[in-house]
Amino acid sequence: MIQLPTSAAAARRAALGSLLAAALAVALACGKGDDATEPDEPASGATAPAATQTAARATATAEASTDAADAATSDDDGPAPRAMAAGDAGFDSGYPRYVDEEAGLTVVVGTPDLGVGSQRVAFVMSDDLGLVKLPIVSVTAQFQDDAEPGDPAIARYYDFPEGIRGLHVTQLDFDRAGQWILDVSYPLPDGSTGGTSFPVQVAEQTHAPDVGDVVPASANRTLADVATVYELSTGAEPDPKLYEQTIAEALEEGRPLVVVFASPGFCTNALCGPQAEVLSILRERYSDDANFIHVDLYENPEEIRTQGLDIAIETPLLMEWGLETAEWTFIIDADGIVTHRFEAFVAESELEPALLEVIGRS
Repeated sequence: MIQLPTSAAAARRAALGSLLAAALAVALACGKGDDATEPDEPASGATAPAATQTAARATATAEASTDAADAATSDDDGPAPRAMAAGDAGFDSGYPRYVDEEAGLTVVVGTPDLGVGSQRVAFVMSDDLGLVKLPIVSVTAQFQDDAEPGDPAIARYYDFPEGIRGLHVTQLDFDRAGQWILDVSYPLPDGSTGGTSFPVQVAEQTHAPDVGDVVPASANRTLADVATVYELSTGAEPDPKLYEQTIAEALEEGRPLVVVFASPGFCTNALCGPQAEVLSILRERYSDDANFIHVDLYENPEEIRTQGLDIAIETPLLMEWGLETAEWTFIIDADGIVTHRFEAFVAESELEPALLEVIGRS
């Protein structure tokens, strides 16, 4: 049972209530991109939970990741990739899920691979009516031993294509390893402030490449290795141009690179979206400026299409890159260094500006 002091949580939410309500009103009026709820969606998807959060309680049903990999080494040829390694649970150990019975909320954390420093944090909130799709909510992070939380940050809601799913995303600074409590607040229709709290584990280093890390020069399979593109992707209609190069070959070109690790045909959890399709859209727009590669999670897509995941063979790149969850996107600059990383689905409206930033520096 994770519980913040009732008075601290309540006071913090009361102080944020009016400010957040005003910001939310502006966001709803502007209706910008994925941050706004589609007008033809059911009303239940656009409303906050009916219950008011008075004490931050969350029951954990999944464990966080273990200690991070060893630090990087370097040589005379420049920085080398640090050793990446999945934790003891291995690949697809699941996304932490927390149930707050008093608030009537369930939270699924889409970014369990967190390290010290500035980190993208994504989560899905739902109540008995469905997803909580408020365009913005407030998030504060408090280290487990600290008396006071940090400054509040805004988490924006991003719809998946066709509005089937969605998640809230924010950027938080973690100055030390250990357990942190994230407190989520938002205004309720009656003028009060609702929300919930849940823990996240922060390691000294992430398992997967972090911003500033050199990525592995991996030899993923390409069209040159197979008879058809369907041997490289579980997707129904794979884009062949995403499978023309190895990561090593793309890095040699000295251009920005976007790499997606995902299994389009087996995207079934709350944090998984059509990431390969988003990658293909961006490739069509920016192929003159960057390289784009999709790596399926499985080595035998054609077999598992007919026989299921019981016979699935995971790509060895998951271990090489230290990936523990089922969907990742990395933006890598011309020097082979990670500039942005996205665990779980990243919407086009979040990914494209990040890519343009890197292209602009190249």
